[in-house]
Amino acid sequence: MQFTYANPTRIEFGQGKIASIKDAIPADQKVLVIYGGGSIKRNGVYDQVKEALSGHTWVEFSGVEPNPRAETLDKAVALCKEQGIDFILAVGGGSVIDGSKYVAAAAKYDGAGWDIMERKHTVTDALPLGAILTLPATGSESNQGAVITRGETQDKLAFMSPAVQPKFAVMDPDVMKTLPENQVVNGLVDAWVHICEQYLTRPHAAKVQDGYAETLLRTLLSLANDFDKRDSDEWRANLMWTANQALNGLIGTGVPHDWATHMIGHELTALYGVDHGRSLAIIQPWLLRNQMEFKQAKLEQMGRNVFALEEGDDLAERTVQAIEKFYHSLNVKTQLEEYTGTREEAVNAVVEQLERHQMVQLGENQSITLDRSREILEKAVA
Repeated sequence: MQFTYANPTRIEFGQGKIASIKDAIPADQKVLVIYGGGSIKRNGVYDQVKEALSGHTWVEFSGVEPNPRAETLDKAVALCKEQGIDFILAVGGGSVIDGSKYVAAAAKYDGAGWDIMERKHTVTDALPLGAILTLPATGSESNQGAVITRGETQDKLAFMSPAVQPKFAVMDPDVMKTLPENQVVNGLVDAWVHICEQYLTRPHAAKVQDGYAETLLRTLLSLANDFDKRDSDEWRANLMWTANQALNGLIGTGVPHDWATHMIGHELTALYGVDHGRSLAIIQPWLLRNQMEFKQAKLEQMGRNVFALEEGDDLAERTVQAIEKFYHSLNVKTQLEEYTGTREEAVNAVVEQLERHQMVQLGENQSITLDRSREILEKAVA
């Protein structure tokens, strides 16, 4: 319980809130609107942004992919420098917001943007940015982190800096109405694992963080159980807010973090194009079993307080089974079934990537060595 916590992102939550960006961005600042594949033009979000920015000078950059690629983002960086951009507005899900953070940082750096991801450049300055969230999942709209992919080398790496924390985040649940079902599922799973990475570690004295994490997990569990009600305003609003709270820094203050499921899952995405949320579901249950010696107490706590399971010597294992049941209820698989080459080659490929990225001691105890990662993958790869 030793920490400093501040979250300066202003949240504008609710229907019709996109109009609020009119006053959130100074009128004399030139804005770059960054978005993805064009769905915002089909669901009405683009028109709302256009109306809100009618008093501003702005240009746009589209085409940011899921798992945003540096090769694409570097074009936006060049545009920022050519156009003298003052402010970046990210309109999209976690990929667009993460990509915008990279652009904001690289636009203030004279070297190659990928230097940021390889820790060759420490980000202390960036263009200011705001976010309009269209897909709840990552919490990127109000945190300091971003994950970027380089397609050429199949690298997927993360960076964090207070300089890229969004100034504001607009969260209008109505924008979820046109989302494909698989994207909603991915967001729900991603938020679930974000909470677990900060909760399923080891016992500690931070009762507020644990209690809030359990509340968030129970909320996601109830949303999964009521998935047939996903078109209701209440369901959408609760997912959007829960996904934000899962990774806005609060439940992680003063407690151990894991993140090994993410580090291994990133390699599945980089190598085989597995959706991020689904890569986590593939790795997490097997990682929990592999690390049972360290995680048993917290798994038992989760079993009691989230799933309402009965006591017993096998409570921790039954909790892992309940997590698997949660994924399966959403038609999310817990083993990798589509990969290149043989099963052994797939395992070797992921382990080699982990070693190349220096992911050789993962988890809250640094106990997930390459050998342990291999053991996890041998269970996770079908």
